[in-house]
Amino acid sequence: MAETSISSTTSSETTAGLQPAEPESHGLIASPWHTLIVVLFGVLNACRSMWQAAQDRAGRGPGRPAVYGRILFFELVFLGIVMAGVRLRRVSLEMIFGKRWRSGREVLRDMGLGICLLLLSTVVASVLGGHQRGQAPDQKISHLIPQTFLELDLWMVVSLVAGICEEAVYRGYLQRQFSALTRSAPIGIVLSAAGFGAAHLYQGIGRAAVIAVSGVVFGWFAHWRKTVRPGMVAHTLQDAIAPFLLKALRQ
Repeated sequence: MAETSISSTTSSETTAGLQPAEPESHGLIASPWHTLIVVLFGVLNACRSMWQAAQDRAGRGPGRPAVYGRILFFELVFLGIVMAGVRLRRVSLEMIFGKRWRSGREVLRDMGLGICLLLLSTVVASVLGGHQRGQAPDQKISHLIPQTFLELDLWMVVSLVAGICEEAVYRGYLQRQFSALTRSAPIGIVLSAAGFGAAHLYQGIGRAAVIAVSGVVFGWFAHWRKTVRPGMVAHTLQDAIAPFLLKALRQ
């Protein structure tokens, strides 16, 4: 009996050692050094986006399909860097993607919450950006707006990938890391939102500031619901309908 007990205990410890570690509340899900790498990559990527957007607006860039491909590449690379740091700490990727859906009811719930979040963030953005003409942001992102059915299809793919990747990076990873490092959830929300806004500086300072405030709304919602999945739904829908909204503003 003693041998069986010892064997059972050893087996249990071995199994536990192979399972991904779950961080404590407000705990780090990757090393601080990895977070520094992620932040530096984000800064460099923001600078690259601003330079390439200027090239595209001047007509010196590739066609829209190539631009979309470039966006997809950097979105996936950014997410890959984040995932690598989380896995190195033996933390479940559910910490940045949210827990898996286990029923159709959970899917519908998060989709409904995502639509509510989209409406809330749209109201906030409309109030804060009400002084801006619709033409201003249109000029900044005119090189991105799809003009053909093929480009529209590719845009939908970009919207889905950006919605998943950016919510996982900014709300799932950076917000958690900043909250843990500063020991303050509100500060973590604000810092990750500031990074999110900075990533959109290619749209102009005013528009980037509005996006940063929307990031605070998304961050607060993720913190409240303890998941980024509604944010992924809202983010994807927001990007997907953007061309139609801009077209409506022109008319």
